[in-house]
Amino acid sequence: MRNWLLPEHIADILPATARQVESAKAAMLERFRTAGYELVSPPLIEYVEALVSTDDSALALKTFKLDDHLSGRQLGLRADITPQVARIDAHLLAERTGVTRLCYAGSVVHARPAGLMSSREPLQVGAELYGYAGIEADLEIIGLMLASLRGAGVEGLRLDVGHIGIFRGLVQAAGLDASLAQALFDALQAKDASGIRALCADVAEPYRSAFSALPELYGPASVLEAARTRLPSLPEIELALLQLGAIARALGNEVELCFDLAELRSGFYHTGLVFTAYAPGWSDAIARGGRYDNVGRRFGRARPATGFSLDLRDLIRILPEREATRGIRVAQRLLPDAKGEIERLRGRGEVVVLDYLGESAEALGCDRELVAEAGAWRVVPFQ
Repeated sequence: MRNWLLPEHIADILPATARQVESAKAAMLERFRTAGYELVSPPLIEYVEALVSTDDSALALKTFKLDDHLSGRQLGLRADITPQVARIDAHLLAERTGVTRLCYAGSVVHARPAGLMSSREPLQVGAELYGYAGIEADLEIIGLMLASLRGAGVEGLRLDVGHIGIFRGLVQAAGLDASLAQALFDALQAKDASGIRALCADVAEPYRSAFSALPELYGPASVLEAARTRLPSLPEIELALLQLGAIARALGNEVELCFDLAELRSGFYHTGLVFTAYAPGWSDAIARGGRYDNVGRRFGRARPATGFSLDLRDLIRILPEREATRGIRVAQRLLPDAKGEIERLRGRGEVVVLDYLGESAEALGCDRELVAEAGAWRVVPFQ
């Protein structure tokens, strides 16, 4: 039995790459900090009902479940950190009544990979803003996402923007039952035009034509004007088009924008604006986000929320290389006399490596060594 093999879609991160990942993560968290986002670190494992709502079948399929031998209840390994942050905002930070900005960085585990090349252990990094419903909050989050990706070295970004409120408004106005609404949701995600027409065969006008039009409403900001003529005038649709127009005006000169009114893929819990970042060289999205108002309702506190997340593992191949810090060699024979000097050097941030075998500078990763000369310690180039 080859017990060194890892499960499919699971991989180690070795030293050189780990330095890249940790440096990029630290840079993103520092960017979040300077924008006022406070770091939280939820647990990897929770009771499953806190991680997955009863009507979120997609997240339920991603979540590993196991029995807790202490409580007898079912536990889950988190597949998404957003529900956990919503729990923190709703329950642990419930005394805060204004805007709350939170961020995180941690591993999640998927029972099945999102794609052929996807890891089942993404390193999810994200930021979320609670307590403000205005489009300004969404623009703040989008700006933070774009800056984070650019800071990691991603070039040629394109932002696809949609609004789930359009679909929800049509479903409500057309009086569709839950099963048909779910089937249409799936068909729109797949951009299955013929499937949409078949599902809407018995739907009254103008809603039948509106559902069929959604996959065709894709492109630059001019799509929004086309939508006004092809979609019925419903309050939800009018609000969505106003918000999408605000995105076009605010970001049109900053990033390539593409509006997709059939874009529903960002997550089940999203309620309004959704956005997805793409870049040349990646076959799938590299960051996703959107508005998920009232996501904390099941934890006892419903309020506006918007945020984004990305998988840092997706960016590994373009992250800047980080050279290992060269260290100071200390021959084992110098112990215990050198112990105090070793602690002093390490306290200054130096890497100090004990040499047990008389190894080379390359093997030890050292370019200097500690020597005793004339009753004093000196650091000299490692020969």
